[in-house]
Amino acid sequence: MSEETQSTAQSARPTVAVLLPCYNEEVTIGKVVRDFREALPDAIVYVYDNNSTDRTAQIARDAGAVVRREPRQGKGNVIQAMFAQIDADVYVMADGDDTYPADAAPALVAKVVEGYDMVIGDRLSSTYFEENKRPFHNFGNRLVRDSINGLFGAKVHDIMTGYRAFSFNFVKTYPILSTGFEVETEMTIHTLDKNVRWCELPVQYRDRPEGSTSKLDTVGDGVRVLSTIFRLIREYKPLPFFGILGLIVGLVGFGFALSVCIEFWETGFVPRLPTLVGGLLLVVVGLLLVVAGIILDVLAKKDRKQFVVQRNAFEYLRRHSGR
Repeated sequence: MSEETQSTAQSARPTVAVLLPCYNEEVTIGKVVRDFREALPDAIVYVYDNNSTDRTAQIARDAGAVVRREPRQGKGNVIQAMFAQIDADVYVMADGDDTYPADAAPALVAKVVEGYDMVIGDRLSSTYFEENKRPFHNFGNRLVRDSINGLFGAKVHDIMTGYRAFSFNFVKTYPILSTGFEVETEMTIHTLDKNVRWCELPVQYRDRPEGSTSKLDTVGDGVRVLSTIFRLIREYKPLPFFGILGLIVGLVGFGFALSVCIEFWETGFVPRLPTLVGGLLLVVVGLLLVVAGIILDVLAKKDRKQFVVQRNAFEYLRRHSGR
């Protein structure tokens, strides 16, 4: 192979960045960095230290990672900083707790190179339920998965996995709003709503090794995830959200008003005038909620169209800038 051909092949090779958000992971981070450097020898491994009080940053640096610090606490804040500050053709995101196998990373990268914008490392189809010792986490994963799949008509097996690969376009056009562990759920809903190209690959999951402590708060983080789903459904699916709410309120009001109308039909009197007025007001509120849902649904569809236009413009600029 000539030097010119070798140079062309190297320039065509995609650049890969491994993103590891970390908070107090000194027990495992060294092994995780070494594993990813072995699995992806040409990749740069970035460790973002999120105010750790142990030796996470130093151990990661000694293992060969590029270490940066993100002072805003929360995984969503860290990922937001990573996406803004790092440029690469392919991004692989994992956790620093050694629960995800680094040897699956090349397959995730290959799918992005193939044309997918987000590749999900699916834990739930492999060993998650056997390895994970926290039953409420298992229940929460199923609940979130079934709720989102039902609403969007999708078949995503693992909504909340932290092991994913992304394209450059996805990273630079995805607006991260969540600050904590609910960010993965937000990513998935954004992907489904905007019809972004995605796929799943089953990956083996292993529980944290002895001495490594989970930062998850089962109840607190569960409430935050559910509140995020509630907020995103309101934003992305306003017609079903406000339509169902309006229908419920309207039916309750209609029931109150109907009971007074039946009494009037039988007796010729209206003994519960406040009930009649209250029922009619509830019917009006229900109708207003339905109308609000229709208006917001039109705006949501307009937002999807704008996203496609902006994404196409971004892709055009990226190609012509030589990236």
